Amino acid sequence: MATVPLTSDQLADGSCGASLIDPQWVLTAAHCVVWRPDTHLQLKGTVRVGSAHRDSGGTVRNVSRVVVHPGFAFGEGAPNVDDLALIRLDRPVAQQPVRIAEHAGPAGTPTRLLGFGTVVDTTDYDKMVFPGRLRELPTRIGAQDDCAPGWAGPTRLCTLSQVPQAMACFGDSGGPQVQRGRGGRWELIGTTSGPGAPADSCASGPGLYSDVPAYAPWIRATLAGR
Repeated sequence: MATVPLTSDQLADGSCGASLIDPQWVLTAAHCVVWRPDTHLQLKGTVRVGSAHRDSGGTVRNVSRVVVHPGFAFGEGAPNVDDLALIRLDRPVAQQPVRIAEHAGPAGTPTRLLGFGTVVDTTDYDKMVFPGRLRELPTRIGAQDDCAPGWAGPTRLCTLSQVPQAMACFGDSGGPQVQRGRGGRWELIGTTSGPGAPADSCASGPGLYSDVPAYAPWIRATLAGR
């Protein structure tokens, strides 16, 4: 788990989640580094890796490079497209990267979400409450038609909570969705992108996740270019 602080008028002390996938790279959501279609956010310059605390612990590194997926586009009343970005750290970290799964499991596969997003479900930033400790949510992969028509697909996972009235929310973007792989080891399958249907409330519907294994060729090519 990593956190990516941002400079933003609306999320002045907020942060996105990210996953360490290489000793020197973290994977997050593109909309965490692109605020509007015509404007890139300026990262504060640091990423915190491997801490269960929002503002302390782990390893802190400076940002040296940000690569947004070339196909990224904001959804207009629809999900974001190719909502992934890679952030290169200025130096490697000692924490062990998470393995990217070969593929996400079928509908019904148990998964887990991680994040520091608001625990008060509201669109009013002044009323959001960001936890000091890392939160986890048991979930499962849903069928495509569990999300709004056309929202889930070959590169977007529909995700359902196993806890009533709970789902990723503001501040969880870019964070990991993991499933158990061979030997019971957690593997990365998704990156928090947004709701799985038009809704005013995070907890009122499914979540939508970029299918990380589907983007493995782009991720490998980006890391190889260093």
